[in-house]
Order: sequence, then C-alpha cells, then structure tokens
Amino acid sequence: MEKAIDALSRGDVLIVGEWDRATRSLLDGIRIIERVAAKGAMLKALDRQWLDLTTPLGKGILAFLSALAEDERARILARANGGRAAARKRGVKFGPKPKLAPHQEREAVRMVCQDGQSLRVVARRYHVGHSTIVRALERASSIA
Repeated sequence: MEKAIDALSRGDVLIVGEWDRATRSLLDGIRIIERVAAKGAMLKALDRQWLDLTTPLGKGILAFLSALAEDERARILARANGGRAAARKRGVKFGPKPKLAPHQEREAVRMVCQDGQSLRVVARRYHVGHSTIVRALERASSIA
C-alpha cells in the first residue's frame, strides 16, 4: 500500500478491493485518504462503489467505515484473547513443542554440569542448537 501511494501522480486513481482490508484503524484510513489527496489522486474502493472520495462527504463516510472496521477488529481480538485465556485455564500449552523430552533435558544438564562436556557437543548429540541446552541449564538452575 505504501509503495502504491508513493507511486501515485496527479489524476491517478488508487483502487482497493476492500476498504476495511486496506486500513487498520480510523486514523490509518484518514492518513491514506490525506496522502492520496496530497498527490492529487483519487481513491476508489471496489466494495464501496457508491462512494465518491473526491468530495468531503465521501471522505467523511470512508473515515466512518474505517472506524467501523477498527471496532470490528477490536471485537475479534477480544474474542480471540478470551478463547486463549479459556484454553490456558484448561491447561493447553501454547508455542512450539519442546525440542527435548524432560529426561533428555535432565541428561543434557548432567552432561554439562557433572561430566564437563561442552554445550555444543551436548547439543550435537541431541540434534538441537546450543541455545536449547543453555535454556535447559537456566531452567535447571532456577529449580535448584
């Protein structure tokens, strides 16, 4: 979108498929309208063909639609956050699966701390990055 607006010249028309997908907030929509107007270009949204964005009324209506889109995104985010919170209460774990099983992690910590093996040697043995072994050591030291 940024590149498209930067490439506009006087008399050009920037066409977007759906206005609420082109903007993320009321302020974002207003900024887009102002930048396009400053270039002397026009803006058309295919899903809002009845809007003439060259008039103050058309710009105002488009700003209002941007506000509605922002409100909808906020409601979607609130529902998603509520769903994540409920999942956490049920014990669902988020994020990537652990690279090492608990017994492997204990063994790796023992190999470094007691046997004196280097982080990289232990990491190669388990086919993981050395930072995985570092995190295992950090977890083990916070438990001890």
